Amino acid sequence: MEQKELLINFGIKLKYWRLKRKLTQEELAEKLLVAPHYISDIERGRRNITMQTIGRLADALKIEVCRLFNFSD
Repeated sequence: MEQKELLINFGIKLKYWRLKRKLTQEELAEKLLVAPHYISDIERGRRNITMQTIGRLADALKIEVCRLFNFSD
């Protein structure tokens, strides 16, 4: 899988879990203490984020990190 494809798939999965938790981008951003456009950029595959940020996203969504990388469902 190419890097761009990985970023796009990760963003799609992040948006899926954010919506499943009934959170807006603004609400999720507030939990992470980041700007809402940062969440938008991640969801559109425009940010290459750190493992630390991935962990913070998973914590905020109350899911295991691996769920953000399960692109098959």
